[in-house]
Amino acid sequence: MKRILSTIGDYMGLVKFAHTIFAMPFALIAFTFALKTTDAEFSWWLLLQVVLCMVFARNVAMGFNRWADRHIDKQNPRTAEREIPAGKISPRNAVIFVVVNALCFIATASSINLLTAVLSPVALLVVMAYSYCKRFTSLAHLVLGLSLGIAPAGAYIAVTGTLTFAPCLLSLLVLTWCGGFDIIYALQDRDFDRENGLHSIPSKFSVATSLYISIALHVVSIASLIGFALYCPQNWLLWLGVALFCGCIILEHILVTPTRQRSIGIAFGTLNGLASTTLATCIILSLILHF
Repeated sequence: MKRILSTIGDYMGLVKFAHTIFAMPFALIAFTFALKTTDAEFSWWLLLQVVLCMVFARNVAMGFNRWADRHIDKQNPRTAEREIPAGKISPRNAVIFVVVNALCFIATASSINLLTAVLSPVALLVVMAYSYCKRFTSLAHLVLGLSLGIAPAGAYIAVTGTLTFAPCLLSLLVLTWCGGFDIIYALQDRDFDRENGLHSIPSKFSVATSLYISIALHVVSIASLIGFALYCPQNWLLWLGVALFCGCIILEHILVTPTRQRSIGIAFGTLNGLASTTLATCIILSLILHF
């Protein structure tokens, strides 16, 4: 039993399961928004299908990323203890894990409706493409954002079978929000990336310029969020969620500056996790209560 639990822990570490807190809340927002703004009926089974698609896609994205980057991770002191370079999970088993999750994702998406079935391979292509982007472009951060930004659009399509402008605003929000905080996270590997010919915003520009780009992306995030909020039933709880999300973003940039980068872990994990969960809680409750 102890060995089984240890193996499960290794695979959860491989895919950074805790980081589903970044995209999952936005998928749930889109899911609830679709139910409350269309004539679609709630289904526990559909909700489970959406959550499973999120989990399977996340497992594919992170599992493939860790496999593709296994040699790079081994050379980087910050990542040398990740599961594959540390020998906890073999490259072969990582590939098997990715393939199984990819098949599960396609099967689950195909059981929802025709459009989710058709788009499921495209979604997998996007989430896997990110792993190789830093080898040739500094825009890898935005590809990561796009791979997470698929979540709300996919959840809306799952409920309605179509896609409208409002969930696209949510996707743009996630794309720029994740792209912006990934730039902050990448500051940790700036020197390593430069020495090894890897591309990122921080490795291409100064720390100050990188943070300005991150701020610009987050300005777009906030504008997208406000735009989406205008499509929702208006109440104080909705705007409380918007305010709390914006506050977390602002605090993130207060904590990480060109001369102070010791709080990157707090800014990346704690604040962004808090931003997504509080926003989702407020918006979902505002949609359900609609007072």
